Amino acid sequence: MPAILKTADELEVAARAELLAEDVPDDRIQVTRRAQLRYDGTDTTLTVELTEPAAMRHAFEERHRATYSFTLDRPIVVEALSVEATGITEPPDLSALAPYEGRTAAPETVRLHTGGTWRDVPLHRREDLPPGETVTGPAIITEAGATTVVDDGWRAAATHGGHLLMERAAITQSSDLDTKADPVLLEVFNNLFMSIAEQMGARLESTAQSVNIKERLDFSCALFDPDGNLVANAPHIPVHLGSMGTSVKEVIRRRGPAMRPGDTYAVNDPYHGGTHLPDVTVITPVFDTKDSTDTERDRILFYVASRGHHAEIGGIAPGSMPANSRTLDEEGVLFDNWLLAENGRFREEETLRLLTEASYPSRNPRTNIADLRAQIAANQKGVDEVARMIENFGLDVVQAYMRHVQDNAEEAVRRVIDALDDGEYAYETDAGAVIRVRVRVDRENRSATVDFTGTSPQLATNFNAPSSVVNAAVLYVFRTLVADDIPLNDGCLRPLKIIVPRGSLLAPEPPAAVVAGNVETSQAITGALYAALGVQAEGSGTMNNVTFGNERHQYYETVASGSGAGDGFPGASVVQTHMTNSRLTDPEVLEWRLPVRLDEFAVRHGSGGSGRWRGGDGAVRRIRFLEPMAVSTLSQHRRVPPYGMAGGAPGALGANRVERADGTVAELGGSDSVDVSPGDVLVIETPGGGGFGPPPHDPIKQEK
Repeated sequence: MPAILKTADELEVAARAELLAEDVPDDRIQVTRRAQLRYDGTDTTLTVELTEPAAMRHAFEERHRATYSFTLDRPIVVEALSVEATGITEPPDLSALAPYEGRTAAPETVRLHTGGTWRDVPLHRREDLPPGETVTGPAIITEAGATTVVDDGWRAAATHGGHLLMERAAITQSSDLDTKADPVLLEVFNNLFMSIAEQMGARLESTAQSVNIKERLDFSCALFDPDGNLVANAPHIPVHLGSMGTSVKEVIRRRGPAMRPGDTYAVNDPYHGGTHLPDVTVITPVFDTKDSTDTERDRILFYVASRGHHAEIGGIAPGSMPANSRTLDEEGVLFDNWLLAENGRFREEETLRLLTEASYPSRNPRTNIADLRAQIAANQKGVDEVARMIENFGLDVVQAYMRHVQDNAEEAVRRVIDALDDGEYAYETDAGAVIRVRVRVDRENRSATVDFTGTSPQLATNFNAPSSVVNAAVLYVFRTLVADDIPLNDGCLRPLKIIVPRGSLLAPEPPAAVVAGNVETSQAITGALYAALGVQAEGSGTMNNVTFGNERHQYYETVASGSGAGDGFPGASVVQTHMTNSRLTDPEVLEWRLPVRLDEFAVRHGSGGSGRWRGGDGAVRRIRFLEPMAVSTLSQHRRVPPYGMAGGAPGALGANRVERADGTVAELGGSDSVDVSPGDVLVIETPGGGGFGPPPHDPIKQEK
């Protein structure tokens, strides 16, 4: 500590000298000394005032608990010091900003519709409001370039800086009118719920350590009701969002009354709420802790959850997306309803043992720990924002609109079903397995049955998909048919009955391998549904998964393809479609963090299927390795092309290969693994999207 204080003293002397050189008197210089602290072994710092060690530790722990919801039993490291010297000047004379001569005459009144009725409210002129004056709503403030409506329960304050600051003056009081579905408030709450998930995602992105979460944004955040039903999500990864509710419901089923404030759980077990092992879902209950009785304090109001794809979670191949796994334990470490944080304490040592003592342990457990901490921090942001929303609107109003947004989504899907016809499709995968789906519409009940009976039995490969993935694909497809701007939520599923035969590749029995089911089979399910509904041609039908790594480095990415065309629109080129929505790592970050070079990433011109509306083109991606690595690919449409629709041509097949430094070429299958040496280049050519409709010069084909 003496060395730190000495350094701060030196910085202060230098900062003061700069201001003294600008003729700022010494007695008008104000100095602020700060320290950026972090726990030993972590990357994220928090800034506190530089003072006595005990006070700094206390301030750091309080900020850490407020930001991340937990503290750690670790030494605290001073990462950096900052000393800020400010020359204090006389406050500006604002008297000339407006002709204030004491208080002006009482404002005139105007008619304003507020609170459900017309009322006479004050009309204030902005130039007549002196600094510090407050206007309580309902009222109107007018000025030359704007008109500000101060609603009931709000107030506007004229600041000394010339601004108008709006603040909520009172919590919205509940009434029968408040809790009934109002179109305006419904839109407000649609966006409020989505905003909570978006803010969770922003915190996760800023605090995560891995490239996969921080750069590729391979994560999702969402808000759930007390029963584990999805209320709202941010626009993250569809295959995550539609299946996270299963994870939440599994925690509820198995933990139930044992949950307490400060507890957080982790799930990735595909047979108990998860999808595949790299996707770790972190779940935090939101308790009613404000002005509650002891009994009410145990009541859970919401759940918040974040799912992140951990690019290394163990298994038989670096990157944890093995091409040839046959059982679940070969795919990595299992989080089976794992208590991740207890009473506000992150169970770091216990979790580290879980990651390192599995049959096929994680190769990078410290990064796992860092990303799990970031997921907890994201959840804490959700908890805080839910509490703020309840404080602003009242608990019963928030709970009412939690139901209303799902009811609204249900009705939106029922309107879609009203316009649908029965359909079916048999979707063949590259391995020869078939996903068979029949959609049967019940117009009287405004519902539909989505039946996957006839789908191939579970496979000996890892392309099996847990039923939660099926739910995610169905939810996504029917949500995309809704033109209204509503959040993806479980209300969309209420009009739908989903039938999945047990023991099929869409509902496998443990310990079947599933790592490709989440990424590849989910895309195939989506393609089968769009074909059965006759909506659009196949768009990619694969995520083109690429993983590579060794004991020091692990990396995972999905490579975009062309999207399918539809009636009235062409496909887009090189775009993530359907169940994936991640981005690629920036080349600079990729090459900085990993021993590779990106030789090429370009449009694969001409790969989209022809038609009246052409399918989008795929991509060509070439990655050169600078160290020995193991490479795995998981992809489809290397044998069966993406289908066209209504006479449109299919998209071009994809291809994977390694161009060796010695001039030879190793052709890879869609799902394959290979060792590479320095100088070798991995080439991924992604499929194009299918076309829609016969080309304009062709006669229109009549269906028999």
